[in-house]
Amino acid sequence: MSDVMPLVHAVNVHKSFYGVEVLKGIDIDVAAGEVICLLGPSGSGKTTFLRCINQLETIQGGRIWIDGELAGYEEKGGRLHRLNDKRIAAQRREIGMVFQRFNLFPHKTALANIMEAPVHVAGTGKAEAEKRGRELLERVGLGERCDAYPAQLSGGQQQRVAIARALAMDPKLMLFDEPTSALDPELVGEVLAVMRELAAAGMTMIVVTHEMGFAREVADRVVFMDGGVVVEQGPPEDVINNPQHERTQAFLSRIKEETEEHAAALKERVAAEEL
Repeated sequence: MSDVMPLVHAVNVHKSFYGVEVLKGIDIDVAAGEVICLLGPSGSGKTTFLRCINQLETIQGGRIWIDGELAGYEEKGGRLHRLNDKRIAAQRREIGMVFQRFNLFPHKTALANIMEAPVHVAGTGKAEAEKRGRELLERVGLGERCDAYPAQLSGGQQQRVAIARALAMDPKLMLFDEPTSALDPELVGEVLAVMRELAAAGMTMIVVTHEMGFAREVADRVVFMDGGVVVEQGPPEDVINNPQHERTQAFLSRIKEETEEHAAALKERVAAEEL
């Protein structure tokens, strides 16, 4: 099945919360090695869709396959049966997820945060997990901060540790839920640089972001969502530079205004600090 399916194959995915339909039939395919950026206003369903892929939320309609395997269910006699928690956990190990907030253990060092899942979930030996953890910290530019605690790191550094932690399980797919939205503007670049390196190395990635420059440069395809549906999708040069749908046009215009305002505010702050 994995020979003919894309790595992620989502068909008619539905999800509701308390009677409010958040996803209204999402169809998205992601090929192995492809980078997809999900764009859209708050409440459009982007984060919910990521959480459904990673089984942090249970879908109520449709199906999602990851590398040819039906996520969360098995089919018997034409009916779907929910997998037990152990099998769902095994599926989730194949997927790395990076959140808006870093969610690091505050009482553990950067290295210990990265070692946690390999040792306690995957059963990796501590020596091997430590070696891998140090390599990953080096990869994200924090090789000298192995023994630092989260409170001793900047927001950008903490997010880079969170990326290294997700990579420690050798995922076949990485999900990023607005990974730079909680960062000060001057720290955004260091996190995006790590993500660019991952994309260049061939990691399959689905990224919820408002960073249009990153989407233009790195995404193979941009998907614009609004109101729980896919409104428009295609290469970034088409969707971002020449959007066809009025909802996409309005969203991108608003993002451009906000970006210009943030840039002006940052310029003023830097000028004030130099006085």
